[in-house]
Amino acid sequence: MALANANVGAGEGEFITVARVARTQGRKGEVAATLLTDFPERFQTRKKLFALYAGGANRTGRKRSPDQTPGREPELTAQRRELQLPAKRRELQLEDHWFHKGMVVFKFAGVDSISDAETLLGCEIQIPLSERAELESDEFYVSDLAGCIVIDSGRELGRIKDVQFGGGEAPLLVVQGEREQLIPFAAAYIEKVDLEHRRVSMNLPPGMLELDAPLSQEEKQRQQNKKSG
Repeated sequence: MALANANVGAGEGEFITVARVARTQGRKGEVAATLLTDFPERFQTRKKLFALYAGGANRTGRKRSPDQTPGREPELTAQRRELQLPAKRRELQLEDHWFHKGMVVFKFAGVDSISDAETLLGCEIQIPLSERAELESDEFYVSDLAGCIVIDSGRELGRIKDVQFGGGEAPLLVVQGEREQLIPFAAAYIEKVDLEHRRVSMNLPPGMLELDAPLSQEEKQRQQNKKSG
């Protein structure tokens, strides 16, 4: 079993987020973004992307200039006025991209200066859900698993609220039920992933969940006595 990153952005199922703009890069409108996809090579053929703003009128992340008159916005070029339209999501044409220090750098058409690039800070870069890469039968997108109910040998444990990737062999499902539990998403434990009915059926080894359980008051007291003894 394998998981692929591609986050459904801002609660909307029509688009998925493949990157998030972190900072400007260079002087010609480039932006550096954090990758949120396992298929960065597909930027080579993708020319149309969408920028989803965080929301609100002040979505550019810019501070007021010291010489700017309160209540008055600085003069904008026609292109920058277009970039600041009220719509939360706008279409962008990708002119070029490259990878730099673990991030992806985008150059979009019409975004030609640092000031233009600043209007994209914090944006999620998205593609339509219909355009995401197809996976093998034993691979799943993290966003598809979110909200699924986890069943262990017929017992409901809770819903998946997140997935953690670390140094282990398998990613960990963050399952919220009576308490939060971390459960390895490993082929050896998975019986069936039913995305249509939002269920992940598992057969976990005896005692695995108990290992992740919080200490009881008695156990905490026993550990405290050992330390003081």
